[in-house]
Amino acid sequence: MRLFRSLTLLLTLVAPLAFADDLYQVEMILVRQNAEPAIVSRAAPEDWDAGAQRLGADSQRTPALGNVVEKLTASGQYTVLMHKAWQQTLGEQGRKVAISDGAEQFGQFPIEGTLELKLGRFTDVDADFWINQIDANGLVTASERLKQQSHTKNGQLNFLDNGHLGLLIKITSLTAPAPRQAPEVIPD
Repeated sequence: MRLFRSLTLLLTLVAPLAFADDLYQVEMILVRQNAEPAIVSRAAPEDWDAGAQRLGADSQRTPALGNVVEKLTASGQYTVLMHKAWQQTLGEQGRKVAISDGAEQFGQFPIEGTLELKLGRFTDVDADFWINQIDANGLVTASERLKQQSHTKNGQLNFLDNGHLGLLIKITSLTAPAPRQAPEVIPD
C-alpha cells in the first residue's frame, strides 16, 4: 500500500512536467529604423545557427500582421526586412529556431538568425539576427546585427529595440482557451 501512495505522489509531481509544452504561433517582423545610422559589425559567423532547429515547411503559417507591415512601410521611418510566422511548441525549456530569408550561398543567407523562446511568467526572448551584404562570389563582406533579450507578454505585439534594427514579435497560444466576453448587463 505504501508503494502505491509513493507511486501516486511521484506521478503527480512528474506528470505536469511531461505535459508542460503547448502549441504557440510566433510572428515576427524584422525592421531597420531609417532615421538611425546603420551599425556595421563583423561579418556573420559561418555557424550562425549554432545547432538551432530549422523551421520546417509544415510549421510555416500565413502572417496575420500584414496591416502592421503596411503601416510601417507607409510611414517611411522603417524598412521591413523580414516578416515570418510559424507555430511551435514552447515550454519551460528554451527552444531555439533558426530563421533565414533570401537565397543561400555557402551556408549563409542575406538575413539569418536564431530566436530562442522560453515560457515562464512571461516569455523570455533571445534574438540574434544578422543582415548580411554578400558579394558576387557569395562571400559575406559586412553585416548588421540585432542581438536582444527581452521578457515579452503573450498575445501582445512587443517591440525589441536594438538601435537601428528592431524586432516586432507576437507570441500567441493556440491551446489556451479564448478569453470570456464580459457580460453586457452586470446584475445587481
